[in-house]
Amino acid sequence: MSEPPPPPPGSYPGGYPPQPYGAYPPAYPTQPYGGYPPSPPTAPKNGLGTAALVLAIVGLLLCWTVAGGVLLGIAAIVMGFVARGRVKRGEATNGGVALAGIVLGAVAIVASLVIVAIYATLGVTLFKDLGGGDYLDCLQRAGNDQQAVQECADEFTQRVEESFSITVTPTP
Repeated sequence: MSEPPPPPPGSYPGGYPPQPYGAYPPAYPTQPYGGYPPSPPTAPKNGLGTAALVLAIVGLLLCWTVAGGVLLGIAAIVMGFVARGRVKRGEATNGGVALAGIVLGAVAIVASLVIVAIYATLGVTLFKDLGGGDYLDCLQRAGNDQQAVQECADEFTQRVEESFSITVTPTP
């Protein structure tokens, strides 16, 4: 076997020409940070949108209570808007779910307030029908006299018992 021919005069041994002072070395393909492979892309953060929808649905189911409808509805709306912000920044992919949480949260609030208004109206009407105005007048006339206040309460209790055919106070 024969040896390779000697390099021509003035050439650099090893195959690379000499670089002038301050020149960059030849570019080599590099690996990021110490040879580690690039990290896989992160999954979308869709938890807030899903949580907003779940809270809104629970708020709708509990809209007959103030805590259920109003508080859960407000929490669903806030989480829904935060989730929509993530969608706009490209950090999440469930914009429709977040929007559904916002809309259903608002529906839960409105339904809860309507039901509370109905309860209040029915309560006031029932109180008036049972002679609640007379009871309040009696209490005002009684003033600080505890005996008179007790007589007013007993009279009102008797009206309730007669109207509903029930016994409010147990008999000994």
